[in-house]
Amino acid sequence: MNEQLAKQILKIFANNPFDAFNHKQISSRIGAGSKAERQEVIRTLQELAEQKHLVEDDHKGKYKINPKSIDDELMPQNYVTGTIDMKQGGKAYVIPEEEGREDIQIAPNNTHHALHGDTVRVLMFPQRKMHKPEGQVVEIVKRAKTRFVGVIQKQPRFAFMVSDSRTMPVDIFIHNDDLGGAENGEKVLVEMTEWPERMNNPVGKVIKRLGTPGDNNVEMQSILAEYDFPLDFPAAVEEEAKKIKKPTKKEMASRRDFREVTTFTIDPADAKDFDDALSFRELENGHVEVGVHIADVSYYVKPGSAIDREAYERGTSVYLVDRTIPMLPEKLCNEVCSLRQDEDKLCFSVVMEMDAKGKVYRSWMGKTVICSDRRMAYEEAQEIIESGRWPATGDPKADAVAEAILKLHGIASKLRAARYKGGAINFESQEVKFQLDENAKPIGVYIKESKEANWLIEEFMLLANKTVAEYIGKPTKKSETGSQKPTRTFVYRVHDEPNPEKLNTFVEFVAKLGFSMKTSSRKALAESYNRLFENIAGRGEEHMVDTIAIRTMSKAYYSTENIGHYGLAFPYYTHFTSPIRRYPDLMVHRLLERYLQGGKSVNADEYEDYCRHCSVMEKKAADAERTSVKYKQAEYLADKLGQVFPALISGVSKWGIYAEIEDSKCEGMIPIGSLKDDYYMLDEDNYQVIGRRHGRCYKLGYPVHIRVRKVDLLKKQIDFDLVEDDEPKAGKSSNQQKSHKGRKEKRDNHHKKAKK
Repeated sequence: MNEQLAKQILKIFANNPFDAFNHKQISSRIGAGSKAERQEVIRTLQELAEQKHLVEDDHKGKYKINPKSIDDELMPQNYVTGTIDMKQGGKAYVIPEEEGREDIQIAPNNTHHALHGDTVRVLMFPQRKMHKPEGQVVEIVKRAKTRFVGVIQKQPRFAFMVSDSRTMPVDIFIHNDDLGGAENGEKVLVEMTEWPERMNNPVGKVIKRLGTPGDNNVEMQSILAEYDFPLDFPAAVEEEAKKIKKPTKKEMASRRDFREVTTFTIDPADAKDFDDALSFRELENGHVEVGVHIADVSYYVKPGSAIDREAYERGTSVYLVDRTIPMLPEKLCNEVCSLRQDEDKLCFSVVMEMDAKGKVYRSWMGKTVICSDRRMAYEEAQEIIESGRWPATGDPKADAVAEAILKLHGIASKLRAARYKGGAINFESQEVKFQLDENAKPIGVYIKESKEANWLIEEFMLLANKTVAEYIGKPTKKSETGSQKPTRTFVYRVHDEPNPEKLNTFVEFVAKLGFSMKTSSRKALAESYNRLFENIAGRGEEHMVDTIAIRTMSKAYYSTENIGHYGLAFPYYTHFTSPIRRYPDLMVHRLLERYLQGGKSVNADEYEDYCRHCSVMEKKAADAERTSVKYKQAEYLADKLGQVFPALISGVSKWGIYAEIEDSKCEGMIPIGSLKDDYYMLDEDNYQVIGRRHGRCYKLGYPVHIRVRKVDLLKKQIDFDLVEDDEPKAGKSSNQQKSHKGRKEKRDNHHKKAKK
């Protein structure tokens, strides 16, 4: 083959990926005029087709480019690979893999059968002035998913599945033979089997009937299926779990014994799996010994076992509103591994000698056996911290636990203050919780408040994670020979610094509110963030600033390449403390044991693939959890149509204003078209919509009153009407004032304690 001619021909096809050409058209384009030159073009086209670089079109003698043949050598500036983000209506954006590159707009007729989350290759269009980059999908490199949840709509000879997802732009066509007995209106899980080039809809088949839409169990199972989480454990996994036996006396004797040391767990009142415990004792030199004891899941779950393979695929436990879908079978997570009170349990521990100020003098890591003296709920521990004592019971173990909690609280407060002084950023997220009746119907909504008891556990878990990561990742001092500790592949929890463009936009925005931020150094920026959060507390803009600040930050993820954890200001950080519910923690346990025993480093590329998978599953779990919250919020408001609530504007778009009810955190949209007093335009840079005639504006964070107009349970969508006699200004209703005052008092109290 004439390589130079082949490259010339392929470039023509690559620049016209949807067009077919015959040998005459190609000859004309490259200027092949003689009979011999045209014969060479014909031979080259045939050879390129044989090598699958070209595919023959429906018209004989015409060819098209095979998208897989478009490599970096073929017009690299014209092609971009990235992830497609589908919007309602079929419009999409492609987020390029290349760092710093702007998102690419894709018109609905240029998506080329791509679906949300797919990895695609895009042909870039010439850049138009005053327009964002635009392009056309030419290849689907990898499907993000092939299973979808929705409702069957039957026709006489076929059916469609209408997806629950807002990001699914098309219905799936199903032959009657592939319905699997599903009835009209039934919710199902469908596998997409093919999408012929000339069909507007993909073809699929029903693989599971879920039940009647609106039923709580059906909707929760639908959420799990939509995010590709299994609904039950395979039989092989359950059988393997049944065969797990208690550890032998020999195994117990081989471990460091903490059964006589004061030890306890602190967890939510309704928790069933307890994967971390703290031990405490005072030493003769005036220091204290603090043990962070983590369930030794790696003892029971061996690499390559059926349980291990299933745990890896899941990556994490999933916490929906009314249920937990565990990463491990119940026998492990709730029984064998769970650090239950008065039961001997195997642990992997980090034990530290500390002083009252939180300084660590030495640490030890290894396998242990413990026996928890007390299973504490956060509320009980908080009562001890607030009252300074444990109610008299005459139980010496209970008294010892209470004393330990008070001493550890003092140390945790010092650790927390030092963390913020060292540059950690104090993001306070609000967790929505529901009061459910016996049918799992929400009858109340509240915000879970994090208090000192939560902080106590958090600080010692952070310290243990940091200690393990430093032990593996931190280079030792050079010896006399000049050698350093060899690099060992490890699983880190990393968090990159903010995107500079997003950060600059945020700094400019808060400047308009009268706040300045220093960006000269990482520590100066962290101090600016924390000072901003303190100063904004109690003001009408608080919610707005919190929301936008979080959006400026990068997302944490797992990696073998340590870049540190920006938000925590830790150069070395990992996840060691929750192997019952997070697979990366199980990997960390195995690697730490290997390296403590002097084992060689594992393959970095292999573990980086594991890290990527776990990061993806973590995001899916978080999305599933948020979706279950949205469903329950919609269900909570379904019988409150016409009622008026105070709310804060939580988002703006050209379609409408998003508002979040203050007490329940239920978010809905006020359609722009429902605002009849003016024609409103989006001011994206200032997070507001403005009336063209009267200049009235609705801005992110502003208090308003809304009326619940419509609730669509299946789509988890809520529509509001604006109660227009409420002027959109930075004032607050009495409820909002109480809420803001409470949040301000909480932050003020925290900062006072930190300063002490």
